[in-house]
Amino acid sequence: MKRTRDMEKISEISSAIEELSMLVLVKPVENHEAAFIPTKPFLSLCQLLLQVLDKIGPSMTVMRQDIHQNIKRLEVVHESNPSMNSNLVEILKAEASEGIAKKGPSCSKALVWLTRSLHFTLALLQTLTRDFEKNMEQAVEESYGITLKPWHGWISSAASKVALRLVPDTKTFVDLLKSKDENSDSLKEKMLMLVSLLAPFLEDIHSILRLYNLDSLKST
Repeated sequence: MKRTRDMEKISEISSAIEELSMLVLVKPVENHEAAFIPTKPFLSLCQLLLQVLDKIGPSMTVMRQDIHQNIKRLEVVHESNPSMNSNLVEILKAEASEGIAKKGPSCSKALVWLTRSLHFTLALLQTLTRDFEKNMEQAVEESYGITLKPWHGWISSAASKVALRLVPDTKTFVDLLKSKDENSDSLKEKMLMLVSLLAPFLEDIHSILRLYNLDSLKST
């Protein structure tokens, strides 16, 4: 019970910083062929993303479902052989050699869309740290426009436009991100720390995706 109460005091932002710190420490960036992206910690980071999207409300339902499906896809492959599939880069290599990376519901596609969803979160946090008073609908729309919209087909884009009407106001969202008794200045400091860790990490992943010609995948 004590462990549960202690965990409840930790915000998603703080937990994401902890997860991301471990990911950055174990991932070499100079040699992409030798890169190591630990599967389980990466998926834990994506799970925290789901919790952040929950706070935006029903407007993120479709994106949340997609993220959940992509996480499950990678979890199933990892659990089928934990030692062999402990590195996401090795999964990319295997699918590329088998010629299935861009076919059907591949793990390669799952990684692409999870990375883009993390990029959306990064853009949203960057926007809000610059101005906590910024209109939330505008912040979400701008973040979507530069991260996900370029890769969505017209159906997905249209659905997202309708969903924007359901976002909460900025103060409500910011308050939901805070841990117990946390003030806005403390939250902003943590958000800035998360941004500083997440931005270079995502750039490294995008570089690997480009190496495997996965960076231009689009949805319907």
